[in-house]
Amino acid sequence: MKDVIPLTGEWTFQHDGTRLPAQVPGCVHTDLLAAGVIPDPYLGLNELDVAWVGRRAWTYSRPLDPRDTESDGHERTDLVFDGLDTAAVITVDGRELGRTRNMHRRYRFDVTGAAGTLDVRFASAYDEADAVRKLTGERPNVYPEPFQYIRKMACGFGWDWGPTLVTAGMWRPVRLERWSTARLSEVRPLVTVTDGTGRVEVHVGVERTASGAGRRLALRASVAGRQARAEVEGDRAVVTLEVPGVSLWWPRGHGEQPLYGLDLVLEDDQGRPLDSWRRRIGFRTVHVDRSPDAHGSGFTFVVNGVRLFTRGVNWIPDDVFPSRVTPERYRTRLRQAAGAGVDLVRVWGGGIYEDEAFYDTCDELGLMVWQDFLFACAAYPEEQPLRGEVEAEARDNVVRLMPHPSLVLWNGNNENLWGFRDWEWEPALAGDSWGGGYYLDLLPRVVAELDPTRPYTAGSPWSGSWEHHPNDPAHGTHHSWEVWNRRDYAGYRDSVPRFVAEFGWQAPPAVATLRRALPGEELAPGSPGMLHHQKAEDGNGKLDRGIARHFALPDGDFDRWHYLAQVVQARAVAAGIEHWRSHWPVCAGTVVWQLNDCWPVSSWAAVDGDGRLKPLYHELRRVYADRLLTVQEDPEAGHLVIAVVNQSGETWHPQLVLRRLTADGTVLGSAGVDAAAAPHSVARVVVPHGLLPDAATAKEFLVADAEGLRALHFPVPDLDFAYPAPRYDVVVRSRAEDEAGSVEVVVTARTLVRDLLLQADRLGPDATCDAGLRTLLPGESVRLRVRGAAETGANAVQAALFCVEPA
Repeated sequence: MKDVIPLTGEWTFQHDGTRLPAQVPGCVHTDLLAAGVIPDPYLGLNELDVAWVGRRAWTYSRPLDPRDTESDGHERTDLVFDGLDTAAVITVDGRELGRTRNMHRRYRFDVTGAAGTLDVRFASAYDEADAVRKLTGERPNVYPEPFQYIRKMACGFGWDWGPTLVTAGMWRPVRLERWSTARLSEVRPLVTVTDGTGRVEVHVGVERTASGAGRRLALRASVAGRQARAEVEGDRAVVTLEVPGVSLWWPRGHGEQPLYGLDLVLEDDQGRPLDSWRRRIGFRTVHVDRSPDAHGSGFTFVVNGVRLFTRGVNWIPDDVFPSRVTPERYRTRLRQAAGAGVDLVRVWGGGIYEDEAFYDTCDELGLMVWQDFLFACAAYPEEQPLRGEVEAEARDNVVRLMPHPSLVLWNGNNENLWGFRDWEWEPALAGDSWGGGYYLDLLPRVVAELDPTRPYTAGSPWSGSWEHHPNDPAHGTHHSWEVWNRRDYAGYRDSVPRFVAEFGWQAPPAVATLRRALPGEELAPGSPGMLHHQKAEDGNGKLDRGIARHFALPDGDFDRWHYLAQVVQARAVAAGIEHWRSHWPVCAGTVVWQLNDCWPVSSWAAVDGDGRLKPLYHELRRVYADRLLTVQEDPEAGHLVIAVVNQSGETWHPQLVLRRLTADGTVLGSAGVDAAAAPHSVARVVVPHGLLPDAATAKEFLVADAEGLRALHFPVPDLDFAYPAPRYDVVVRSRAEDEAGSVEVVVTARTLVRDLLLQADRLGPDATCDAGLRTLLPGESVRLRVRGAAETGANAVQAALFCVEPA
């Protein structure tokens, strides 16, 4: 049987003539940080002080024990790297084993009988990119860094939310594998289900030693108590299992996520096991309905025959140093996604193919995974040496990830088809390659060959063909960035795209995150650290303009500015999702940019770089819930409607209570209206004329309540509304029955209190609150659970509470 020896300890690397200890998996930045050579690049302006690291070559070394590479009953010993970042030469005692130039591939070298010093010499990624650029010629790019010339995590070169920290190192595990006769070199399970019977067609590749050539080998497979056996012909084999009465895997919120262990054993002609493989699989069907209709051509996920409105988030690497992202951290972040009502996570194309722990967790939580191939925001040369690397990388990762039932879509790239058409690339290229051959030819061929059970789309955004603009909202996937860049968030309501794969609004991270990341700095929107941790072009200008459209822009009051930026982010994203959900099934999904951050930064994230939840996160829980009430304007009919959105599998029969109120709480009119929304549908209830708030008074608004859900409509902007000076009472109660440090905060409104927010991290860096923005009518109370803030009194809570105030 194959023997595996992890190569974790004993690694060192050289810095200025000194050998320092190294952690594998890891990277040079984390090793230098652990050795005290560099400061934490996430703090203050330190990123600038460590820029030299990415421009140097680095050599990692460790002894290779001859006892580990000699036979010891095995014919062959392989040195296996699951991830090398990036351009490396591997030697043992000066004998070259091979060279690599792709962070996203696995590598294997025969080291049978080798002994001595194992060296992995990493070139500067900048030097490698420059060498490739000289071969292929210049290509346009939206950022000034050369990430399109090297198969490496693009966002490590800097993005509009990320630092420029160009890494090197063994970022995934390294091991020795000792084996004899034959080993499993590739396992591809094609999992399908028809009429309740699951089918697993396992395609297997085998590598043989010289003594194993010509020997009879067999495969034995089992799943759900079913077994099958097949002979190996040459170096290929297929074994098929059928499992009647399987339980279907469903996305979160639509059913359970049963997972079945699939076991495979390679045996010799004596029935002795040579190698084994095990993964969990799930049975489900998935396709994307892109049929033309009266509105254009759609993009609707259909899982197990059920058409879904997809409630998604975009995922970026959770750390610029991805080796620091543990399985526990993946689970925490993905549980946060599921807790916000998310059912799809898009792995964005400027990052990495994530670790197995990411996809395992998505399998368990019912989070569908949209997986980009790793191309983003640039023209990519299609010449060698890149073309061969791209195909090898695609094959490697399709085979690695295809067992996961959560994986529902392969996507060719992020924004490159759009960029070719709209960002002045086409004339600049003058006929040179730019990646189109990857997205429209190579990648779909690889997916069709290796993983025909899943859909592929050429890019995001993509209208399906060059007959339409790549970002045409009426066809396929759409990225909505005009609003954040130039307009008020009300602009989201001007169109109904078929599927919104990217949109979002920025806000700064939590105050406690800023205090940790900017030690000693007096926080202000324009302070040096705040500006350095704002990577978007004119990011603060866009934040200020977004605030100023609705509120008086605070002058010199950072706390007020911070609060209003959070309010606008939450309102903006909610405005888009509510509008688009109300237009299901024309619009079939939204994927918010973005769930997470890779360091402490002002960004579009719902969870900041220290893992703290922004108000946007809590707003996502509301607008991504199975059931939603939202007030929408119907410009064609000239009236207001209540959209009763029901994403659940059961009919919803709420009684709506509609009230027309004034700012002081006076009820000008009310009515009870019965509604009925069938499963996976939207019902629309016209607001009676007598309940329409009069915009001319600047003090009337509409409230719609049903079964604990609420929708509000203010007919005039906040700047024009006659808000009263907010008054509320605060009572803090300890909760001895809960964990230590848990208190309950009861806020009772004496006036209209709009967008009340308790920023719990102001009570202590570890404090959290279970709610985000809440609007209270006069006399209403809200109970807020605060954890991690022992001995918190009413005065401290008062100082951490914010709400909308009169202009």
